[in-house]
Amino acid sequence: MTDRASRIPAPESVVFRSLLERHAAERPDAPFAVFAGDAPDWSWADLLARTLAAANALRGLGVRQGDHVLVWMENGPEMIRLWTAINHLGAVFVPMNTAYKGGLLEHVLRLSDARVMIAHAQLAARLSEVDPAGLEVILTQAGETPAPRPGIAMHPISVLEAGSSTEAPPLERPIQPWDTQAILFTSGTTGPSKAVLSSYVQFGACAAHSYPSTTAEDRGLIHTPLFHVTGMSNIGWAMQTGGSIAVLERFRTETFWADVRALGATFMVMMGTVATFLAKRPRDEDEASTPLRLALLAPSNAESEALCRRVGLDYYSVFNMSETSTPIITAINPDVPGTCGRPRPGIEARIVDEHDDELPVGAVGELLLRADDPWVLCSGYHKNPEATAAAWRNGWFHTGDALRRDAAGNYFYVDRVKDSIRRRGENISSFEVEIEIQSHADVAECAAVAVTSEHGEDDVLVAVVPAPGAEIDPAALLDYARKRMPHYMVPRYFRVMAALPKTPTLKVQKAELRREGVVEGVWDREAAGIEVKRETLGA
Repeated sequence: MTDRASRIPAPESVVFRSLLERHAAERPDAPFAVFAGDAPDWSWADLLARTLAAANALRGLGVRQGDHVLVWMENGPEMIRLWTAINHLGAVFVPMNTAYKGGLLEHVLRLSDARVMIAHAQLAARLSEVDPAGLEVILTQAGETPAPRPGIAMHPISVLEAGSSTEAPPLERPIQPWDTQAILFTSGTTGPSKAVLSSYVQFGACAAHSYPSTTAEDRGLIHTPLFHVTGMSNIGWAMQTGGSIAVLERFRTETFWADVRALGATFMVMMGTVATFLAKRPRDEDEASTPLRLALLAPSNAESEALCRRVGLDYYSVFNMSETSTPIITAINPDVPGTCGRPRPGIEARIVDEHDDELPVGAVGELLLRADDPWVLCSGYHKNPEATAAAWRNGWFHTGDALRRDAAGNYFYVDRVKDSIRRRGENISSFEVEIEIQSHADVAECAAVAVTSEHGEDDVLVAVVPAPGAEIDPAALLDYARKRMPHYMVPRYFRVMAALPKTPTLKVQKAELRREGVVEGVWDREAAGIEVKRETLGA
């Protein structure tokens, strides 16, 4: 038998437990994280000590290798140490969007297969309105512990301080590169949200390829939620390189440049709306003196590129999603406007029609991907073999995104293949919006579509058909929606119609609704003076 090089990375190069122990041993006093606000900075030794304490306490509560553990809170030290503690046990980190409520929350709980949840107390209170599925233990952060529920043990998060901080918890077997590191919930753009199984290999590949020209001396800015792959990839990058992160609870336009300067961040992901908001602000001393030097533009467009030139940042762009690992990337300061790049080494890409037949240069079609090495793309969708088979048909991963390719091999993002809405960095499922709106007694049927806002992104318009004998009060329907769905999904516009446009096969013609857009008579909540904001959690 001849020796051969493995196409799977060694555990010590991708498994969080191994990486954390190595960095803490080799550079214990080097910075790992700096936090906005009053939280103290952490070194790698600090992170390991906090991780071990929490891991041992979770083990005492029954968490074992392979278990799924839900974490439902905002960015901050607690969320990060829970992630590393869960992985230190060989368990699976399952972060949840803090906007979940109602039917979407119930769906995710059932899908997670989790017995243990750690949640902010204000979020945990929402569980009283839904079926908690298989939850047996809930730990709550901040505020009062919610009232107990039959069959569920409730504890304050302070119980995690009871674990040993000196010894690593035992494992049933070594953690392997192909083991699931995290489960990420999709935004459900073509149906109910799916649970993406992300291995250590996939997560390591994403981190390794997302931030070119960075070293351990750099500091990545986290300003997007840590339940999204965008924010999570910075943690993976730090684990890969031994570099540090700067953590903001959330992006605030007014204080952004001062926050960056105070935290010493050197690179970031700049979402489209972030660039729009920052470009409209006058240049000040904090911007002029920023330590930032590099921005990943998502997407790259004239406005975001102009902002980078104004600030003096190098920039580049990528194509990525929860199921992949930065398969397409540009050079630094690309000379082709608007491109998301070319396939990186080890990745094959195709643009195809609905039959998976290759399309010619310049044609718009679905992007298909595959990797040379195992486990680099997602491991499938948890508890959804049908969706897994559909995504991986014919030996290629089907992204569901429409792109085109030019003659030089540059790829350009166009849209989702099927109906989707993107607002303030969130992908919104029209399907899930419709489920909630249609549950109202006065609604016979409805259709949610994207319409362009004055900010250049999508807003949500819902066309509504009244139930027989009912009348639609848009303000009342808006109030109903606010109680049942995340803030970013709440429609801005309501259009009352006698009937929805349909095909001969009775499918709603959403393209016609999108084309017509905001016609006369459409009710606009912003024109009515009603503002819908993200809920701010108390300390």
